[in-house]
Amino acid sequence: MSMPLGGVQVGSYDSYERAQAAVDHLSDEKFAVENVTIIGTDLRMIEKVTGRMSLGRAVAAGAAGGAWWGLFVGLLLGIFAEDGANWVGSVLTGLLIGLAFGAAFGGMGYAATQGKRDFTSTSQITASRYDVMCNPAHAEEARTILARFSLRG
Repeated sequence: MSMPLGGVQVGSYDSYERAQAAVDHLSDEKFAVENVTIIGTDLRMIEKVTGRMSLGRAVAAGAAGGAWWGLFVGLLLGIFAEDGANWVGSVLTGLLIGLAFGAAFGGMGYAATQGKRDFTSTSQITASRYDVMCNPAHAEEARTILARFSLRG
């Protein structure tokens, strides 16, 4: 029979923060934490809708991203400027070109979706349980340390 991924279970927690605190406690107790793995089970993706997407928002977001890249390129090109006026010119030119291209690509990207995704969102993967697993050779020591940790708080 093969060993499960990560070893044998020495603790189980309902949040990642608690599992992380358990491993941190093991580390504080000078346990060899390189033998420990945190495994999240029963994964689910949560997508939170943050707002409507419109052509104006897409163009504005593209322009903002393009402006940052243009500013970066302008600053790089400004290194080779002979005087202050040429440096300012390089930075402003890079900024404006980046802004224009970003706005254009933002608008084209929105148009390419053809209204199939007219909202913005953020997503995250969460687990319903986090198991702290350990190499079998060190599992009993880890269980003993974590038992004291759970009694503490």
